[in-house]
Amino acid sequence: MMEHLPFIFLCLMALSMLIYVLLDGYDLGVGMLMAWADDDQRDSMIASIGPFWDANETWLVLGVGILLVAFPVAHGVILQALYLPVALMLIGLILRGVAFDFRVKARAHHQANWNRAFVAGSLSAAVAQGVMLGRFITGFGDGWQYWTFALFIGICLAAGYCLLGAGWLIMKTTDELQKKAVHWARRSLLVTALGVAGVSAATPLVSDRISERWFASPQWIFLAPVPLLTLCLFIYCYVMTRKLPLAGDRRCWVPFVCGVGIFVLAFIGLTYSLYPYLVVDQITYLDAASAPESLLIILVGTGFTLPAIAAYTVYAYRVFWGKSTKLSYD
Repeated sequence: MMEHLPFIFLCLMALSMLIYVLLDGYDLGVGMLMAWADDDQRDSMIASIGPFWDANETWLVLGVGILLVAFPVAHGVILQALYLPVALMLIGLILRGVAFDFRVKARAHHQANWNRAFVAGSLSAAVAQGVMLGRFITGFGDGWQYWTFALFIGICLAAGYCLLGAGWLIMKTTDELQKKAVHWARRSLLVTALGVAGVSAATPLVSDRISERWFASPQWIFLAPVPLLTLCLFIYCYVMTRKLPLAGDRRCWVPFVCGVGIFVLAFIGLTYSLYPYLVVDQITYLDAASAPESLLIILVGTGFTLPAIAAYTVYAYRVFWGKSTKLSYD
């Protein structure tokens, strides 16, 4: 078992980061979409994410924590290369956390400023995460073109989060806000598609190894379902957003599920491209792993932490299942 510990931690870290992107992605999306809502709708949007958004961020802490303790060599290289977007992300997360609480207690003439702070925090965190992704998949290359590409991915990831957020609102709200959310989902689709296409094009261009892995025969035959399924989800989501909302709230879940499917497929493709490297063509997970004895001790702690976070997450979503109710702090 000892020789498999690095791979186990690699899978746990990947799973934690995927769950974080999906869960915190939609509430960051809701935060950004508040910029186009009126005051009553903003309260409804906050109510839809209120029970979940804080807990969603624990998956980020878990993923980064595993990177730190299980792969310290890669952690040092990655965080040193990404310190600027990481700092921007943390500022954004702190700002939205403060704004979430202060918007309730602020006087009426100050509440709008805290709403703007929540939007700004959500936007900066989302764009920063996209910039980190863009820098990561290009191997932290130097030059303005790499930073331009990273910023482009940052904007596209923010749009992807807006797609998830709009899909969440379609499920959790009704009436005029739900109709607005359908419009937001349709507007977000194109930019999200550009981002997926950009990442898909950049990874084989950056690395001959990745290009060979995707396009050599016969691998491409078995890998073709990944981009084809992604394309089908984009098309189906677009078609459904032209029909929603339907009577009886039928299929209100479709945009959110399509968004989740797009992110999962993109994550699978990216994981396949990068494996076994944690830094593109530089550091493998085996090179970066801690000693097996250390990993075994860490695994014991993870064995308690991961189930606890998962159980709480499932419980919270089970308790607050269904349409969100009117926001109240009484």
